[in-house]
Amino acid sequence: MSSTETKTETNADQNQTKTDLKIEAVVIPVADPDKAKAFYEGLGWRLDADFAFDNGFRVVQFTPPGSPCSIQFGCNITDAEPGTARGLYLVVSDIQAARDQLAGCGAEVSEVFYPGAPGAQFQTDGGDRCNGPAPEHESYGSFATFCDPDGNGWMLQEVTQRFPGRIDETATAYASTADLASAMRRASVAHGVHEKNSGVEYDVNWPDWYAEYMVAEQAGTELPT
Repeated sequence: MSSTETKTETNADQNQTKTDLKIEAVVIPVADPDKAKAFYEGLGWRLDADFAFDNGFRVVQFTPPGSPCSIQFGCNITDAEPGTARGLYLVVSDIQAARDQLAGCGAEVSEVFYPGAPGAQFQTDGGDRCNGPAPEHESYGSFATFCDPDGNGWMLQEVTQRFPGRIDETATAYASTADLASAMRRASVAHGVHEKNSGVEYDVNWPDWYAEYMVAEQAGTELPT
């Protein structure tokens, strides 16, 4: 087979439609399903299922607000040691608001911090963590952490603008009304700068500008100015 034929076949493979592989649920190990259930209910997460069977198998499923992915725990669902799940990400658009809301629901949440060294967000001793949000609230840079009763570790991460290629540019969606409101506020501030720089007292086409800004922000492409 010639190199030309090989290249043609490779390109053909790349052009085939890929099957969606969506993470639907993540299993976390717990010692007492009822205690874990009470904790996640207290956070306001949606209870999707609690099924018990005669052979001792039980599955409990919760979904965080606005999340497309759920968590599952129960009896005879995993042989992992309870509390060994780490680095479970909860992405938010306003780190302080999310942190305060969880604390208000009874979770023992750390203060907002940013890593002073690469990977410091995963260090449990907090040695290289710097207090407060990342400078200028840099997207992906601000964190807060908490654990469930078993010690499974959760991490809040503030994401306001995605890196290029991280989402489907043909679709723009927000997980909650709070996320949409935050995006609109950021667009409002940016549009104010746009009006000032362009010398326009009032831009009658501001809805179009907002829409362009919000789509570009989520897609991680160049923002309008």
